[in-house]
Amino acid sequence: MKKTITLLMLITLLSVLFGCSKEMNSGTSIDLLPSGEVLNIGILPAEASIPIIIAKEKGFFEEIGVNVSIKTFTSPNDRNIAVQAKEIDGTIGDVMTAAVFVDRGIPMKITSDIREDFKILSSPNSSVRTIKALDGKTVSLVPNFILEYIMDTFAKENDITYDIVEIPSFAARAEALMSDQIDGVVFTEPQAGMLVTNGAHLLGSSKTAGIKGGAFIFTEDVLLGRPGDVKAFYESYNEAIDYMNEVEVSAYSEILANYQFPESINDYLSNQEEVFQYAGHISVEQFDDIMEWTKEKEQISRLYSFEELTDFSYID
Repeated sequence: MKKTITLLMLITLLSVLFGCSKEMNSGTSIDLLPSGEVLNIGILPAEASIPIIIAKEKGFFEEIGVNVSIKTFTSPNDRNIAVQAKEIDGTIGDVMTAAVFVDRGIPMKITSDIREDFKILSSPNSSVRTIKALDGKTVSLVPNFILEYIMDTFAKENDITYDIVEIPSFAARAEALMSDQIDGVVFTEPQAGMLVTNGAHLLGSSKTAGIKGGAFIFTEDVLLGRPGDVKAFYESYNEAIDYMNEVEVSAYSEILANYQFPESINDYLSNQEEVFQYAGHISVEQFDDIMEWTKEKEQISRLYSFEELTDFSYID
């Protein structure tokens, strides 16, 4: 009887070990662990970057085992050059950027939305106080990205036209607005809030208008080869969100100064009424509208489907 029990225990143990081995060989288990390789993340000095910075500086990435290196860019064009040179694996961007990369033979996918609020502002001494008053005026933005899409959406709804003044640098664009060299500008937060504090006039907000086209995008090489890194990245990102919702802004505002954020970031974040949200999805309707716009701008050769360019499994 004793031998029979021992034999049954041995068979059970072998079955468990065989099952675990089979699961690891199939890639369903071992692939979800962080690889230890460097995950290069591109950011811009915008509020969408804040959870990533906090996760890095507070050690959340390190705790979970994902090796994240942050690279800061001052303009979307510089960021795109880095993507093309394969210097970054994932980056803050937008839906149209992902489509353009894929159209040019650089496989990438949208893996989540980002925290965003783009504001349309007019210069301090301008008589422009409404979107309609921007009709025929000059507006500075970076063409072919989310900034132009937002401005075009507002222009269409208000039946106006405007002339683009391209100034890629955040700082140069702000200086041009505040010195009344241009009539309007499209800026993200927290820079937009800083400019309003210093005299610029707020005309419109993408968040208030329900426009959400910003996105986090990863290369398919990383998504297919190192899914555990991406999964761990988002777990740490959401841990940073929890941290930001639990502590006073003063607990981390000094950290942001090292990433080219203005001092006004403290006031901006402190005045936020809503809690920070976890990484989420982008709606099919918003995606399709942006695809139509991107195709009309002749940035892509064909319309891409939602299924082709998105994969939200890393945040679900």
